[in-house]
Amino acid sequence: MRGILLVLLSMCSFSGHASTLLILGDSLSAGYMMAAEQSWPVLLHQQWQKEKFPVTIINSSISGSTTQDGLARLPALLSRHKPDWVLIELGANDGIRGFPPAIPYETLKKSIQIIQKNGGQPLLMQIRIPRNYGAAYIAKLEAIYPKLAEETKTPLLPFFLEYIVTQPKLMLNDGIHPTADAQPLIRDMMEPLLRQYIETTEKTP
Repeated sequence: MRGILLVLLSMCSFSGHASTLLILGDSLSAGYMMAAEQSWPVLLHQQWQKEKFPVTIINSSISGSTTQDGLARLPALLSRHKPDWVLIELGANDGIRGFPPAIPYETLKKSIQIIQKNGGQPLLMQIRIPRNYGAAYIAKLEAIYPKLAEETKTPLLPFFLEYIVTQPKLMLNDGIHPTADAQPLIRDMMEPLLRQYIETTEKTP
């Protein structure tokens, strides 16, 4: 299990205070089987720092995390960091372990509600799991994300491995985790999406 990596950007925000983006994820964002500095959140931090984009990134992704693990550590993270935005990238491990879709649905819903009650803006990532888990199960699990996004009025971001997973050279031998070479591509996909939501909500009174 990879420990929590804090990527801190000490810059002034749009409104004059440090804006913070918390990434609540699993091994897909933690930099599995590579140096933490190679993971896409760190690469994004470096790019934003170079561009002087005023956001602090806190990567609390831990390998092996389920949606329940994320929910369990969320209150302490919100209390400590008071993030303006929280990207939830969880659910793949629930699927791989065969949890009934109702479990991640309820857990993710609680996480979103907690973030909203604490004054943060949740961002939800669509999760996909390997195609060998059965078409019916896959469909039910993956359907909870657009449903949650609509019910909770939470932006739904596309799965960042959608393109990567079709290229074996960018995936580890397990067929689940992206390689270090894939991290810049993930960063390049996530950067404009996250920037868009950050800038949009920052301008909202």
